[in-house]
Amino acid sequence: MHSFLYRANALLTFAITILGVVCAIASFTDNFNNPTPHAQVKVLNINWFQKQPNGNDEVSLTLNISADLQSLFTWNTKQVFVFLAAEYETPKNAVNQISLWDGIIPSKEHAKFWTHTSNKYRFIDQGSNLRGKEFNMTMHWHIMPKTGKMIADKIVIPGYKLPAEYR
Repeated sequence: MHSFLYRANALLTFAITILGVVCAIASFTDNFNNPTPHAQVKVLNINWFQKQPNGNDEVSLTLNISADLQSLFTWNTKQVFVFLAAEYETPKNAVNQISLWDGIIPSKEHAKFWTHTSNKYRFIDQGSNLRGKEFNMTMHWHIMPKTGKMIADKIVIPGYKLPAEYR
């Protein structure tokens, strides 16, 4: 006859093996989800566009951000981290990315939203490269699953331009 500890070890090993298989299956099912998120960003106003005393450009924007990210949620999604970034090129750097707004979406019910806000984080360029600059707004998201790998993607919204003169 086997001892109590031997039987407990066998039972615990079996339970952990089954838990691992269920987690792997849950993670695998996320590969079949084809999300179709939508986002729209409108720049309502340029509150100020100035050159700081140290020579850097700074911009403050008023934004309308609307998005429908409900298709990102599956039964395996814990939450979604989403952020809006301004992306542009300068002679010194091929990619400049400045986070303007972010949020955490805890459930599918909160994934369809509209917000009217000023940029949450400062839009500053190191140098005076922003005058007349064309830029894209990019909505990035990171899907945080209950089990499995984290998935990141984005929507690029082109067609924004800053004024040629400071205000």
